[in-house]
Amino acid sequence: MTATIEQQLNIVTPSPVQRLKVNWPGSEKLRLFIKRDDLIHPVISGNKWRKLKYALSGAIDNGVTEIISFGGGHSNHLHALSYACMELDIRLIALVRGDYSEHPTATLKDLQSWATQIHFLDKKTYARRTEPDFIRQWQSAYPQALIIPEGGSQKQALAGVGEIYTELTEEFDAIVTPVGSGGTLAGLITAQPLSTLIGIGVLKGEGYLERLVTDLLPGGILTPWQILHRFHCGGYAKVSAELTTFCQDFNRQTGINIEPVYSGKLFFALQQLIAGDYFSPGSRILALHTGGLRT
Repeated sequence: MTATIEQQLNIVTPSPVQRLKVNWPGSEKLRLFIKRDDLIHPVISGNKWRKLKYALSGAIDNGVTEIISFGGGHSNHLHALSYACMELDIRLIALVRGDYSEHPTATLKDLQSWATQIHFLDKKTYARRTEPDFIRQWQSAYPQALIIPEGGSQKQALAGVGEIYTELTEEFDAIVTPVGSGGTLAGLITAQPLSTLIGIGVLKGEGYLERLVTDLLPGGILTPWQILHRFHCGGYAKVSAELTTFCQDFNRQTGINIEPVYSGKLFFALQQLIAGDYFSPGSRILALHTGGLRT
């Protein structure tokens, strides 16, 4: 019997749902839960696996030996994809925003150790990453390569993300998730849960993030959703002293590790929303831990 891609990569699903026990002001009025997608895999965790699942399984089925993808120097997407490609014997060509050749991040050091071919692009060039001419240029250079968009966010990712909802055994009034490239929120919306979906923008992108999500959505979707934009702490990978302290306190209080780029901003936002009576008393709230602990 041929091993599934989950078996090949040692992916563990479904991820557990646990009570979130915190002593935040107002939290006693609510029932808080956390879906531990960070436990899916030590490296290919959370929404990174969800968004890559069907792209990678399709690549294996079609005999793909090269993949091109995009991200910054701290990209959790590239980190997860690089490890998966190493395990699946696929060469990854990573197009990275900014020149880190003299001072590679921990993420990029891992990519190098996993035999990823890295190309550093200046910000102006990287900004063209979705333009057809730019895509054709790289497809011409690597004619056999599969191109996966930044963050893994593409229509093919929606089904993998939607499996988050199918794993739930009970309903929640609201599901809260971080938003960076839009694929996770779009996948949850497509699954059409009964819950209200709340995205926490982790970068400066009011309007931009909404467009990323809506561009991925099929028609006829009625699930209510919104993205809140006041918790990005200055932008992508920007960290305030308040956020750093919050993450440290959360780790100590719950025993659940979070980082300041994605999951930290999610739970920081949740704390602030609860303090401001954003949710009706008695509401059942599910926070999605999307992994990405390596920053």
